[in-house]
Amino acid sequence: MHNPRCKFLVLFIQLVSIISFCNYSRQIRGEDNNTSAVKVDVGIILDLETDVGRVMHISILLALEDYHANASRGAIRIVPHLRDSKKDDVEAASAAIYLLKHVEAQAIFGPQMSTQTDFVIDLGNRVKVPIISPATSPSLSVKENPYFIRGALPSSSQTKAIAEIVKNYYWREVVVIYEDSPFGTGILPYLTDALLGISTLVSYRSAISPSANDDQIFRELYKLNTMQTRVFIVHLQPALASRLFLKAKESGMMSHGYAWIITDVLTSLLDSIDPLVIESSMQGVLGVKPYVPRSNELRSFTKRWRKRFRQEYPDTDQVELNVFGLWAYDSITALTEAVEEVGTTAIPKSKEPDTRENLTDLDALETSEVGSLLLESMKNTELKTGLSGEFHIIDGELQPYPYEIVNIIGKGERRVGFWTEKDGISHKLKMNGKPAKANNKQLGVIIWPGESTIVPRGWEIPTSGKRLRVGVPVKGGMEQFIKVERDPKTQAVTATGFGPDVFEEVIRSLPYAVPYDFIPFQITHRPTSQDYDDLVHRITSKKHDAVIGDVTISANRSKYVDFTLPFTESGISTVVPVKGDDRKSPWIFMKPLKSELWITIGAFFIFIGFVVWVLEHRVNKEFRGPKRKQVGMIFWFSFSTLVFAHRERVTSNLTRFVLIVWVFVVLVLTSNYTASLTSMLTAQKLQPTITNLNDLIKNGEYVGYQKGSFVEDVLKGMQFDSSKFRSYSTLEEYNDALSRGSKNGGVGAIVDELPYLRLFLNKYCRKYIMVGPTYKTAGFGFAFPKRSPLVPDFSRAVLKVMEGEFMNNIIQKWFGNETDCTQKDGMAIASDSLTLDSFKGLFLIAGVSAGSALLIFLFIFLYQNREILATDDSIGQKLSAIAKVFDEEKDNSNSKTEKTSEGNESRTATLFAASEASPEVLPDLPLQSPEIRISDGLGASPAPEGFSTGEPGTPVQETITGTIDERFKRALQETVQR
Repeated sequence: MHNPRCKFLVLFIQLVSIISFCNYSRQIRGEDNNTSAVKVDVGIILDLETDVGRVMHISILLALEDYHANASRGAIRIVPHLRDSKKDDVEAASAAIYLLKHVEAQAIFGPQMSTQTDFVIDLGNRVKVPIISPATSPSLSVKENPYFIRGALPSSSQTKAIAEIVKNYYWREVVVIYEDSPFGTGILPYLTDALLGISTLVSYRSAISPSANDDQIFRELYKLNTMQTRVFIVHLQPALASRLFLKAKESGMMSHGYAWIITDVLTSLLDSIDPLVIESSMQGVLGVKPYVPRSNELRSFTKRWRKRFRQEYPDTDQVELNVFGLWAYDSITALTEAVEEVGTTAIPKSKEPDTRENLTDLDALETSEVGSLLLESMKNTELKTGLSGEFHIIDGELQPYPYEIVNIIGKGERRVGFWTEKDGISHKLKMNGKPAKANNKQLGVIIWPGESTIVPRGWEIPTSGKRLRVGVPVKGGMEQFIKVERDPKTQAVTATGFGPDVFEEVIRSLPYAVPYDFIPFQITHRPTSQDYDDLVHRITSKKHDAVIGDVTISANRSKYVDFTLPFTESGISTVVPVKGDDRKSPWIFMKPLKSELWITIGAFFIFIGFVVWVLEHRVNKEFRGPKRKQVGMIFWFSFSTLVFAHRERVTSNLTRFVLIVWVFVVLVLTSNYTASLTSMLTAQKLQPTITNLNDLIKNGEYVGYQKGSFVEDVLKGMQFDSSKFRSYSTLEEYNDALSRGSKNGGVGAIVDELPYLRLFLNKYCRKYIMVGPTYKTAGFGFAFPKRSPLVPDFSRAVLKVMEGEFMNNIIQKWFGNETDCTQKDGMAIASDSLTLDSFKGLFLIAGVSAGSALLIFLFIFLYQNREILATDDSIGQKLSAIAKVFDEEKDNSNSKTEKTSEGNESRTATLFAASEASPEVLPDLPLQSPEIRISDGLGASPAPEGFSTGEPGTPVQETITGTIDERFKRALQETVQR
């Protein structure tokens, strides 16, 4: 059983294994004398006293092992030279100088701290050696340092993800707790800008020194607890963060209502924090960290890494692999690919060091011949199969990863969502370009501090802090809106009125208690005194936390404070005295129509009369005769249509068409005139002395407004003369000023906001009236500092109060029954008189019809007399000839009908003459009564021809006329037979 040969074989195999392992170890440390492979020296500077440094160290060793394990890469051997910076900047700088001067490293990985990396980058730029550092501070600029390659994501890349979380929960203010070092301060500008992009304010920045003791941390947390903000963003190293959360738990700041967000460095290194600290003091914290996709390669590598870590650091507690270790592995892998791309021919042999005397260490550094080649290859590289995911470097900067959002629960973390630059927050990460579900834009269920599932509001009124300082205006009038009194014994300030009552009801409607104190502010409005703008400005100077009362929301004030939703109606209008009773005026019959309408009607009467005269002059004897008669006929005929009293016959169809339209126009005008005059004479109305503000400017009237109001600026914007302004405080002063008028030391109008004018008219509704227009404003509101978290809650409470019965009760309490005065709400109409605008359509129709008829007549007339126009006479002679023809009566004697009519008329004349000689010829004809009208001697029949609007005869007259016509016909027949 104990064969000596077997024992010797086992010892021989063990010896060979030991020799092989030692030989391999010498190879990766550069101690091998084998010259068959080209050696590339790479410096590594890490803080081996930290867990992160050790994690990266093991990852680098495994990356080089994987590189050398590839048989095709035997021509190039990468030799790592590890140096420990011992968490000291000077040690890191010395290590870099040593590696560059004595080792002649072609590239350096590290250091891991930003302060250490800053100096090493300068060395790399000087000797043209690439510096691949996992430092995350954004103050280290890749653009300004050409030989710097960042092998990790900068801390600034996570700021948008954090801002998106804050936006998702509508938090308006946050507090940033950061390490007072270059690591902590580097993120502040980027985080502040990202939060401002979503209208969120960093209300306070709390700097914690790395050397701060527990008492200093506790005092800082106590200060934060006295503030309103309850959202904290923590950017600390794990060791300092552990102490902070322990003290936050003791301070009661890890309870319901608080929200904590930790940055990626702390989230990625949770494994390095004591599990007891996580379980006791960090429950409910949200964190962000780069997302590392799970893969079989990653699981296999993790097992190898854990085994190797136990081998290299057997006395260290087990540390888990983190993203910094994966980045280190991928960075070294990218470096090995760059070395392969450069090739063996480009890699120089070792050079002898410079032996010149009196040279400093920096002067003795030689410029690398291969560093620039490695840099060009690594500046833009991509590892699609990297352990950390898609390891993509562009222009020396690692491209952003999707961020994973986690919730710390129990001893570990639970994923609740993702954030990407393209899609923002999502519950699940979109893969392969597939669209997200409808509810994908929300995070998963989050357990907040205090084991609450209710989203923290983000702020609280601290019970141990100061009370809300509420500014209230003190003025001499309008006490229905606000009245401020101070108790002479206790000096306690009380405010009553419409505004304070609404404010107190809003406070009661809030889901939490808001203690407050009223602080009076005097409004006097003398040239050098204070007004409402000064009261609102006290918020920006932090003398007041809020302002209530009759404070109007305006665009100018909204620039430096935030207002709640308004709780009153909005608008600026004008109140003027009413006129006396116009029904006693002797000229009231002229008021139904405006002057321009009167003028237009008169002009159309003349125009229509002229058109009718032109159309009837040649064919109608009633429109002929002396010139005076013709001119009188023009005026008489058209004006007689106003009362339908004209008796003249018209013969032209064009005239009939014109008169049909004109009579309709006259009918409409007379009907409206009658209705308007009747309304004026029967209905007593309150008519304003001034109809609009422009009348005040034209007449130079004085204008009144309320003291301290912004209405003064509004009036100046309307081009009012500021010397015509007069300010008042009470309703009685308003009444006195309007009663006296501008000429007696008063004003012609009061310009104020609608709530005040409603109150004024409720008291003096029979003496004054409101005239337009109404200039829109936003109404009364409560003012708070910019981005105050109270504004949304107060606005919701205002809506709740306005929708309830309380608002009606409070209006009744302070302003009385608004229905008692029927005239106060009616905006005065500018005038009851009818204007030309109401009848433009009618006049247009009448004008077009009359003009068209006139043009048709002219065309026909000129066509009939075209032989005159065809002559060679001058234009004046042609016009004179045309005028003569127009003035001549048109000859219609050729018609057969007219000849027969003339014969019958002559016979009738003979018959009447014979009847006069011997009455028995017409024995049956009675004597002519006064009602019977005989022909005028022109031979025209008494029967009306053409268009006539004369009044018809009575039934008796028609009977008599018919009887006479029958008898006359029988007599005429007998005479003819004889």
